[in-house]
Amino acid sequence: MSRVGKMPITVPQGVDVSVTADQITVKGANGTLTRPVNALVEVRKEGSTLSFAPANDGMEANAMSGTMRALVNNMVNGVSKGFEKKLNLVGVGFRAQAAGAKLNLSIGFSHPVVKDMPAGITVTCPTQTEIVIKGSDRQVVGQIAAEVRAIRPPEPYKGKGIRYADERVVLKETKKK
Repeated sequence: MSRVGKMPITVPQGVDVSVTADQITVKGANGTLTRPVNALVEVRKEGSTLSFAPANDGMEANAMSGTMRALVNNMVNGVSKGFEKKLNLVGVGFRAQAAGAKLNLSIGFSHPVVKDMPAGITVTCPTQTEIVIKGSDRQVVGQIAAEVRAIRPPEPYKGKGIRYADERVVLKETKKK
């Protein structure tokens, strides 16, 4: 059995988990998340713990039990604590402004770039060169951060662009004559 799938999830106080035959719903302070249950995984709720087991002895069911456990654990953490991604703008004159559910970027193009945020995602700019994306769904937070970074990824010669806060960009040496 999957080592990840063997570990039970302890549900913290303030988080409500309901398991039906076809989906899992997790409610907490940061919102509500639902996910369909895979037919190869048996989900059991015993008090304040959730346990996952493969429905049969196949390798796919074993792998899916670990995957399902990790996804539900992310849902529980998301509605209780939330997730965030930090981005930095590197370049002369590069600026970011958060205006409600929109992110306005001035990043060296001839026009300003406006990125709309989906429901459940908040964006803030503590400084003009920092962007913080927060939300309860880990996958959506990571996807939005990747889309913002893809607008102007760091280039390899000067390092200008949008990068994750913990990202290291290895600069190339320029061509010599």
